[in-house]
Amino acid sequence: MDLLEEYIKSGRIKLNKHKYHETVTVHDPCNYVRKSQMAFGDNMGEKTRWITKQCFDESLYREMCDDPMNNFCCGAGGGAWAMPYDEERLAYGKVKADQIKDTGAELVIAPCHNCRDQIMKGLPKVHDMGNYKETLYLWELVANCLEIEPWSEEEQAKAKELRDAQFERDGIELEEE
Repeated sequence: MDLLEEYIKSGRIKLNKHKYHETVTVHDPCNYVRKSQMAFGDNMGEKTRWITKQCFDESLYREMCDDPMNNFCCGAGGGAWAMPYDEERLAYGKVKADQIKDTGAELVIAPCHNCRDQIMKGLPKVHDMGNYKETLYLWELVANCLEIEPWSEEEQAKAKELRDAQFERDGIELEEE
């Protein structure tokens, strides 16, 4: 998420805010938000929202709750998605299904793979989720909204400079081109 934010803010990638016309909401995964806040003193909730809003007309955005730290678990965490406890996992996920339904959102952005699978493949089978149509990973949303324009030679040279500076910053050895 940090890298996506950096690329968007620096203009390294450009996004089409008008590719999607559906209403959208963000799911806050337990590990990315609440657990990260406890472990690292920071969470990705606001960053996820900011990135999402770079991909949509903000009038289409619907909030699920008052604060990312107060959002509910989808029911698939802690390995529940992969375990043989479907009945319990889906029952626990009803709160999330109701949250999604209450937003009226058609698209849900879920940064976590377990959350995405639960919301997309599990919950709609047993719960009324209102207008819900699809769940996208955050990176998938960004990739779908990329504006890809041919670069001039100057832009290509600048991109290589930025890449080299990033690799140097991160201690990555470049191979000769």
